[in-house]
Amino acid sequence: MTVDRASSFTIGLVQMTCSKDPSQNLAKAVGRIRDAANLGAQVVCLQELFKSQYFCRSEDAATFDLAEPIPGESTEAIQRVAKECGVAVVASLFERRAAGLYHNTAAVIDADGSLLGLYRKMHIPDDPLYYEKFYFTPGDLGFRHFDTRYGRIAVLVCWDQWYPEAARLASLSGASILFYPTAIGWHPHEKAVFGQAQRDAWATIQRGHAIANGIYVAAVNRTGFEGSPSDGLEFWGSSFVSDPFGRVLAEAPVDQEHILIATVDPRLQEDVRRNWPFLRDRRIDAYAPILGRWID
Repeated sequence: MTVDRASSFTIGLVQMTCSKDPSQNLAKAVGRIRDAANLGAQVVCLQELFKSQYFCRSEDAATFDLAEPIPGESTEAIQRVAKECGVAVVASLFERRAAGLYHNTAAVIDADGSLLGLYRKMHIPDDPLYYEKFYFTPGDLGFRHFDTRYGRIAVLVCWDQWYPEAARLASLSGASILFYPTAIGWHPHEKAVFGQAQRDAWATIQRGHAIANGIYVAAVNRTGFEGSPSDGLEFWGSSFVSDPFGRVLAEAPVDQEHILIATVDPRLQEDVRRNWPFLRDRRIDAYAPILGRWID
């Protein structure tokens, strides 16, 4: 497929709360995709693992029952609404690849309803209330780009946000925007002391990826509180879009559902990269040591 990589396109980020009912969450997401399309979005991104509450707060083998094949029920529902509305969609799902083999996967669906491909989360965290290593096998598809009807996009997922290597490799494919479906929030006992700094660090590093790579960055987070009052997570919303110079174009509230709309302009990307030619000046002949775990 030939993609016009010089034309502007509009994106929509769906920030929402999730109930304990996967069917209800899927129906809500389908409705929000329609809402985003009605607001002018051409590429819509859902938050990480939108079909359920964030189950990685504990380790429970029964939770693997939430996983599903791709293609499957959820992708088929998203494909139908994508075709109906003429929008491309990034949908983050709990993928059952085989018995005992599961991934945190983003399915990318084009505006004609076709499944363009998958990105499997590469970096898997293991922290209190984020026990993802119990559930997810690290991705094996690499850092990919996807040519949608409206433009070339790249996708990473949540914990990938903190790795400049991932953003660089995804950006080198010629994408205009890097999407980060996300599920990040505050531990109840940490928010008062560290909450603002944590959220600022999260936004700052992603804006840094935008600047260093001359690329649009869109992070779409969930909102709401999930779990018990003493041992749950308050998701901090704050979905945002940064332009290639790190300027925040749009930002969602902390504690409300929201559909964020912004425009991606490849001409601005071209202008920023011409004046800040970081890609030109990279010393690719000198970077081999980065492949090591540590430099003594």
